[in-house]
Amino acid sequence: MALVLASIQGVLAQDVLSDSIGLFMDSTTVYSDSLGNDFPESMSYDVDSLMQMWFAKQYIIFDEDCLEGSVNPKFSDSVYAQRLSSLPTLVDMPYNYVTRSSIDAYMERNRKVISFALGMLPMYEDIFVEALMKYNVPIELKYLPIVESALKPKAYSRAGAAGMWQFIYSTGRKYDLYVNSLVDDRYDIVKESDAAAHHLRDLYDMFGDWSLAISAYNCGPGNITKAITRSGGKTDFWDIYPYLPRETRGYLPAFIAVNYAMSFYKEHGICPMESARPPQTDTLHVNRNLHIGQLMHYSGISQEEFNALNPQYLTEVIPGAYRTCVLTLPQQYIRPLVEAGDSLYEYDKEKFFPKSKLAYIDDDMTNRVTYITHKIKSGETLGGIAIKYHTTVKNIKNWNNLKSDNIRAGKTLRIYNR
Repeated sequence: MALVLASIQGVLAQDVLSDSIGLFMDSTTVYSDSLGNDFPESMSYDVDSLMQMWFAKQYIIFDEDCLEGSVNPKFSDSVYAQRLSSLPTLVDMPYNYVTRSSIDAYMERNRKVISFALGMLPMYEDIFVEALMKYNVPIELKYLPIVESALKPKAYSRAGAAGMWQFIYSTGRKYDLYVNSLVDDRYDIVKESDAAAHHLRDLYDMFGDWSLAISAYNCGPGNITKAITRSGGKTDFWDIYPYLPRETRGYLPAFIAVNYAMSFYKEHGICPMESARPPQTDTLHVNRNLHIGQLMHYSGISQEEFNALNPQYLTEVIPGAYRTCVLTLPQQYIRPLVEAGDSLYEYDKEKFFPKSKLAYIDDDMTNRVTYITHKIKSGETLGGIAIKYHTTVKNIKNWNNLKSDNIRAGKTLRIYNR
């Protein structure tokens, strides 16, 4: 193809794994394309398993006949190029042999993934877009969770990345996504979406280019900086392409391909899975330890529905005594819980919170890491102390039951190093 970039051709010559454009799965379940690039793990998700998720079972209609009977027509290079150039995006989306390979991967082998994503995205789109707009990130990045996780809330990768946006532990901590034995904020769709948008904005501010920011989201800014150095200081994605890790070489093209697929699925004969909008939800703030059994008794919600709406809670215990926990619930369940008042927390307390269990919870809520103490010096502020220990003022106040930002020299603070 005339549009193939010269810098990519060397990679094609040395690292071609297949004669045909498309994907295959090897013994380690790593998907690769004909160029030798690894695709994100979401490519390996089986739609039948995705359909077992509670939201999918409740609100998605899987029309097998529609998908099996559809045909993917062939188009010329000029048609693909024109369609990509017509997309109203800030992220550059060129057409070349690499992006074509990624488009073919979705339009051929992963048609069901696109059909599923078209049905599921409306359930989360408002959350994604609100977070992206908050940090002035291009709206087309609402499709990044499709690349990352195929919109699976409890996705967990071989590298330890979790959630729809696939945060690893260390990166999540930088954006106040906390993880302990009871709660993993990376599964909180609202919190993780906010953190992802914030992280993407930080990466753009670092590199000044959205293609590089998206790539850095995949492999880390250090690898992008090294690729720039090895390329002789070039700062265009396609110029540093040969110097990137294999999966990252396929990551931006996969993102471009998903944008194409979500915009031109009709032209390729893909039927969106039909979906019904779930009931309206509201939030309930919990400041005391609460067991799901107590919640179910007063609201009538099933444990499966609660888990689907609140995937960040890893056990049946909601550790509100540790920090304020936000529960997402259908609106009809909120009123009886509010009306229950203290009875909610006292119901069968001895059964749900025996003394041995309480000790276990208290231990887990600090993630089995002991705290350090900081003696406040004259002139110190909570903000300065938070920076020193790489945490937040809010955390320090919660850990020490402080009602205001005022602190006195000579007092001691607990700092948990989680």
